[in-house]
Amino acid sequence: MDHDELIACHECDALHRKVTLSRMTTARCTRCNAVLYRCGSGNLDRVLALTLTALTTLVIANAFPIVELRSNGFTSAASLLSAVGQLWQEDNMTVATLVLCSTLLFPLTELLALLWLLIPLRLGRRPPGFALVLRTIVGLRPWGMIEVFMLGILVALVKLSGVARVIPDVALFAFGVLTILLAAVIVFDLRGLWHMFDALPAADQAPRPPQPAQSRYAAPSSTPAAHSPPPGRGKTPC
Repeated sequence: MDHDELIACHECDALHRKVTLSRMTTARCTRCNAVLYRCGSGNLDRVLALTLTALTTLVIANAFPIVELRSNGFTSAASLLSAVGQLWQEDNMTVATLVLCSTLLFPLTELLALLWLLIPLRLGRRPPGFALVLRTIVGLRPWGMIEVFMLGILVALVKLSGVARVIPDVALFAFGVLTILLAAVIVFDLRGLWHMFDALPAADQAPRPPQPAQSRYAAPSSTPAAHSPPPGRGKTPC
């Protein structure tokens, strides 16, 4: 049996044969009923749209000022990059590097890597360097801290409102929208991309005929098939 057609349950390590799922269905372990994978065709377009929107919003958030401060006739505008530059000039190089990486470089790299995978998969092709790029995304996710940065901005604005007039600018709203978009992107289960990748033929191979979906009540075998719940029971939306 081809090892690419097997999947191990992450809860009990039971080994199953992969089956092709229809829309709005979920494959579950025959031993512990844990979710193995879901039908990902409906999610792919949504995640691709969210990723493109988040990337556009990230560019806007870094291209415009976050806030304007007015006091005694003087006006000062601050952006993320100008704040990083100011920290660097004040010899806070470590803090400047952490802020730049956690709020710009890491989220930007994650979004670009997702697009590298999603666009070819949407076109029915295998992305080059799939495993390395996917592992990079998993490694970068804990280090993206847009939501922490957003919370720090709000706290700073409240404190500064007592000494100067604070005028929110375009980037502040962009960071707020970006926080929501990234949360929606992170919800997507990356394991679904593995199953889409495995279902596509390699460039030098002919397409394999899909296996029919099997019922949870199929006859047992030495390697049970991952099952999808019967109609009307246990279906999980994509």
